[in-house]
Amino acid sequence: MRLGGAVSGGGVLSAVVSGGAVLEWVDLARLPGFPGPDPVRALEAFRRTCAAAPVPMAPSVAGDAGDLAAACARAAAVPPEGAAAFFATAFDAYRIVRPAVDGVPERRAGFLTGYFEPELTGSSVAAPGFTAPVLARPDDLVSLEPGETRTGLDPALRAARRTETGLAPYPTRAAIEDGALGEVAKALLWLDPVDLFVLQVQGSGRVRLTDGRTVRVLYDGRNGRPYTSIGKLIVTEGHLPLDGLTLARWTGWLRDNPETARRLMRRNESYIFFKLAPVEDPSLGPPGAAGAALSPGHSLAVDSTLWRYGLPFWLEAAGDSRTARLAIAADTGSAIVGPARGDLYLGTGEAAGVAAGNLRATAGFVVLLPRSGEAKAFPEVSSKAPAEVPPKAPALAPTQP
Repeated sequence: MRLGGAVSGGGVLSAVVSGGAVLEWVDLARLPGFPGPDPVRALEAFRRTCAAAPVPMAPSVAGDAGDLAAACARAAAVPPEGAAAFFATAFDAYRIVRPAVDGVPERRAGFLTGYFEPELTGSSVAAPGFTAPVLARPDDLVSLEPGETRTGLDPALRAARRTETGLAPYPTRAAIEDGALGEVAKALLWLDPVDLFVLQVQGSGRVRLTDGRTVRVLYDGRNGRPYTSIGKLIVTEGHLPLDGLTLARWTGWLRDNPETARRLMRRNESYIFFKLAPVEDPSLGPPGAAGAALSPGHSLAVDSTLWRYGLPFWLEAAGDSRTARLAIAADTGSAIVGPARGDLYLGTGEAAGVAAGNLRATAGFVVLLPRSGEAKAFPEVSSKAPAEVPPKAPALAPTQP
């Protein structure tokens, strides 16, 4: 079954999906600004995600794998001038709406933030100013797939430690910093403690080493513990106001207050492990969770328990021109939870970091679901806008009970 809980009427179809959202069909031709300033870049990002090796996903994710594969195959032959028409004819668009419930009014917009790939300075050995090790993935770390649970483990934990007597919760950040991993802790390189924390929040980065080399540091697993926002802690304790709390401001405050900084950083139990890789294409970001290199402005981190990687999203501007664009679901993050929540990748370096820190916007989310081969044959791609054709059914996995 492709769809759980579908209701159609008047040519418009809506469906309930996991996360409490309802999908309302919309006509792409009537979306203001669609397909955005650069559909060619969005098409390139889509193709890169298509080419990546499949990754395990929860069975409840929206987006039929077979229909998406068909759209990927079609995208391979689309010329640049046909990018806009491709998205308009290969997909049906659905606005993500969260209905009114328990006194909370209907919400037709979600929340969009930005993230980036930091450029940091580090050392291949411990040295003054470089005292925090970037740790490789330990041999005893067992990562759990989406939806997977293990007997005896808290279902909220997303990883475990392999021991002689079975699986156990993996140590927290504080315990790891205090040496709980012992000999399995292997340092890849060394950073300033605040820079390491930023690297772990962003999930990857480029590091310029003191010997002149530049390497990319990529996510390679986490301890599965819950993530706690340090920005929220700083504001809650009254150290800085929420207004104007940029990355530069809170990292500067942490450097100026090292003892308090250490205490607050250790409140975030989540800990990230890494691997090293060369920088093959400086114009692209690191691989996201989908396995494809991230495209600045067109790769989106989504809740991977709800949405299949590779799905395009139309982000509707809400007072911020950067949100009016097509972006491809290619990554995820522990703080990205819910059907109308996204984190837009904005590039590498200081300028991208400033832009990412400033992007906290209310935005409309419209998901583009690949048309089923059973619904209609795809028309030939052209530069002309397609006529309005109501869909038969979106490619959704069944709603879970």
